[in-house]
Amino acid sequence: MERNVYALFVMLLIFTLVFSLSEELNADGKYLMDIKVRLFDKYNHLQNWNSSDSTPCGWKGVICNNDIDPVVESLDLHAMNLSGSLSSSIGGLVHLLHLNLSQNTFSGFIPKEIGNCSSLQVLGLNINEFKGQIPVEIGRLSKLTELHLSNNQLSGPLPDEIGNLSSLSIVTLYTNHLSGCLPPSIGNLKRLIRFRAGQNMLSGSLPQEIGGCENLEYLGLTQNQISGEIPKELGLLKNLQSLVLRENNLHGAIPKELGNCINLEVLALYQNHLVEEIPKELGKLEFLKRLYLYRNELTGNIPREIGNLSVAIEIDFSENLLTGEIPIELVNIKGLQLLHLFENKLTGAIPNEFTTLKNLTELDLSINHLNGTIPIGFQDLTKLTSLQLFNNSLSGRIPYALGANSPLWVLDLSLNFLVGRIPIHLCQLSKLMMLNLGSNKLARNVPYGITTCKSLVYLRLFGNNLRGKFPSNLCKLVNLSTVELDQNQFTGPIPPQVGYFKNLQRLHLSNNHFSSELPKEIGNLSQLVSFNVSSNYLSGRVPVELFKCKKLQRLDLSGNDFAGTLSGEIGTLSQLELLRLSHNNFSGSIPLEVGKLLRLTELQMSENSFCGYIPQELGSLSSLQIALNLSYNKLSGQIPSQLGNLIMLESLQLNNNHLSGEIPNSFNSLSSLLSFNFSYNDLIGPLPSLPLFQNSTFSCFSGNKGLCGGHLVPCPNSPSHSPPNKLGKILAIVAAIVSGVSIVLILAIIYVIRNFTVPQHVIDKPNSPNVSNMYFFPKEDLNFQDMVEATENFHSKYVIGKGGSGIVYRADISTDDHDHTNMNTIAIKKLTSNCHSIDVNGCFRAEILTLGKIRHRNIVKLYGFCNYSGSNMLLYEYMEKGSLGELLHGESSSSLDWYSRFQIALGTAQGLSYLHHDCKPRIIHRDIKSNNILIDHEFEAHVGDFGLAKLIDISKSKSMSAVVGSYGYIAP
Repeated sequence: MERNVYALFVMLLIFTLVFSLSEELNADGKYLMDIKVRLFDKYNHLQNWNSSDSTPCGWKGVICNNDIDPVVESLDLHAMNLSGSLSSSIGGLVHLLHLNLSQNTFSGFIPKEIGNCSSLQVLGLNINEFKGQIPVEIGRLSKLTELHLSNNQLSGPLPDEIGNLSSLSIVTLYTNHLSGCLPPSIGNLKRLIRFRAGQNMLSGSLPQEIGGCENLEYLGLTQNQISGEIPKELGLLKNLQSLVLRENNLHGAIPKELGNCINLEVLALYQNHLVEEIPKELGKLEFLKRLYLYRNELTGNIPREIGNLSVAIEIDFSENLLTGEIPIELVNIKGLQLLHLFENKLTGAIPNEFTTLKNLTELDLSINHLNGTIPIGFQDLTKLTSLQLFNNSLSGRIPYALGANSPLWVLDLSLNFLVGRIPIHLCQLSKLMMLNLGSNKLARNVPYGITTCKSLVYLRLFGNNLRGKFPSNLCKLVNLSTVELDQNQFTGPIPPQVGYFKNLQRLHLSNNHFSSELPKEIGNLSQLVSFNVSSNYLSGRVPVELFKCKKLQRLDLSGNDFAGTLSGEIGTLSQLELLRLSHNNFSGSIPLEVGKLLRLTELQMSENSFCGYIPQELGSLSSLQIALNLSYNKLSGQIPSQLGNLIMLESLQLNNNHLSGEIPNSFNSLSSLLSFNFSYNDLIGPLPSLPLFQNSTFSCFSGNKGLCGGHLVPCPNSPSHSPPNKLGKILAIVAAIVSGVSIVLILAIIYVIRNFTVPQHVIDKPNSPNVSNMYFFPKEDLNFQDMVEATENFHSKYVIGKGGSGIVYRADISTDDHDHTNMNTIAIKKLTSNCHSIDVNGCFRAEILTLGKIRHRNIVKLYGFCNYSGSNMLLYEYMEKGSLGELLHGESSSSLDWYSRFQIALGTAQGLSYLHHDCKPRIIHRDIKSNNILIDHEFEAHVGDFGLAKLIDISKSKSMSAVVGSYGYIAP
């Protein structure tokens, strides 16, 4: 009996032990539980991961192999909104074949223990927030076929050990912060099919070893900083289907060996610095569908062999330096849908044979030197949606039936010499959104087919010989946002139906023959931003309803016969930046409410009959910069001292009034002032001590019998000046300048000796090519096309300077000022896409941001800027004498006497002193050299080129300084 009891006890004990062992979670399950502990599972996707289970094989996202012992082979947690870090316990899953953690918000580092997952074939960590470097231990995953790390925050170089992964077929690393060169070991990846590493900071040259990836089908390295030439070894990749190297710093010629990539379907090399001719060998790529070479520096003719690309769909060679005629062989590409050749130097006529390209949807040949007529057969292209031929020398008539058979939505034929009438069928298929026929010689009326085009958004017919009355049917087109009918011969009144333009933002009717009163219905245009009716014959009072247009930023009523008083309601236009009322018959006092227009940069009220005092409230217009012009009125009383608060003002015109009293001492604060006129008033007393006033000619003060000082009669009881003391101050200033420059040069030399290389840092990536075009000009009628005309498409004969950030052109711009034409000379700086090793938009923003903050007579004046289809341009005041470097080292150096040199040094010092001490925020130029000091016709110095400037704005920057220019270079 006792033996039986003992045996039963032993059996129960064994059963208990076996049962307890069977309930313990296995090793892989424990690793997974450790991974779970480090995660935040917002939506409880992992709620069935339970440590009381014996295996994890039933857990969500887990797949096991149960052949012998249950082991985890696949872990798929993608798109579960998981966050947290990835535990090093992942390295314990040695049987794992597939790991997919993509589309979550994992952060922290990729654990190096992942290199222990020796069976891993697919690793997907993309679309997370992993940071740090790619662990070199990944190089131990010899069975890995797919590596997906894109869309994270990974940094550092791509490890050379990646070349050990001989089974690798797909690599995606794009949209990270990877840097350094591509390792040559990448050439060991014989099975590699797809390699994508765009939108990183990779630099250096492409390794020629990449030619060893014999199975490569897709190579994508877009938006990096890769330099050097395209290796000819790419021509060994017979299976290559897509080669995308766009938006890098590649230079040199396109290798002809690419013609050996016989399976290539996409070749995208745009926005680099590629030069020389397009190789004719590209014509051998019989499967090529998309060829993008735009925004380079390619020269020569378009090869006729391109016509052999029989299956091509899209070809874009725009924004290069291509010459010659458009090859007729392009008509052999019957399936061609997009052809962009704009902004080159192409000549000759548009081939009539283009009318056989029946699949063509977009054709842009603008900004070239094309002549002849528009082929009449374009009117038969039934798929054409966009036709842009602007800024050429095309003549003749627009094809009569253009638009009758085509679903056009963009038509731009502006800046040509087209004649005849506007075709009536342009909008027959009701798709047309943008119509620009400006600056031609078109005549007659606006046809009914245009005035009833309900799809129209932009209508630009300026600068023609159009006549008749305002086309009132236009007012029914509710989608219109822009109407420009200026510089034509329209007559009659502006109809009250104009109030139907509910979405209109821009209405320009200047330089016509419109008459009668402005309709009060204009006040219904609640979206109106820019309204220009200048240089017409409009009369009567300005309707108070106009001031209901609260979004107005630019209002130009000048050059008309408006009369009566100006309503104080004008002060409610809080967004107004430009107000021009000159050359009218306004009377009464200037409303005090004008002082509420705090965004005004320009106020023109000259040649009216305004009377009474100048409101002191005008001193509140702190943004006033371009001009304050109150001349040729009947203003009286004293000049308010509050005008001295306008520290950004550049032009002040108060002449031909009845002003009395003294010029306020507060005007000594007008350090930005460049021009002024106080003549023909009743002013008395001494001139302000500001050098601009003291050194100005008599004409600025003539007609005032009581003014004294400066070049006028001496003031009574004026204190004598001591020449020796003045000379001592001058010598002290010069000594300080020389000492400062010497110290800086010595420090720079020491710095260069100790630092042979300059680390390359990176700022924001270049903007997308599809960024909206931006304009800012001092005159409303000046645009990009004016610049192109003035420089003959930026011809080399207009070049007046070249630098690391761009080329400077001289341009004579004609502007209409009521009854006469002015010719203004400006300097246009066209930025290149390589600005001190950073993207051009960084330089562009730097100069605009910096010059937008400063105004001083010794700082170069920025008139405006333009970003048009990716081309960045800055418009500066023209400096007749060029740069100081040219004067010192050029042929005319002997004409620069010591007095002139001293004045230049003093002016430069005053400009720098203003930047360092008086400017808000303070600015350090960081690139002062003789070539960046420009000299005007009076040998006055102007500091320029702010592409590397540093702002010191303590109130807005935690680190005390916000760098505007490049990080990697500080000028000695």
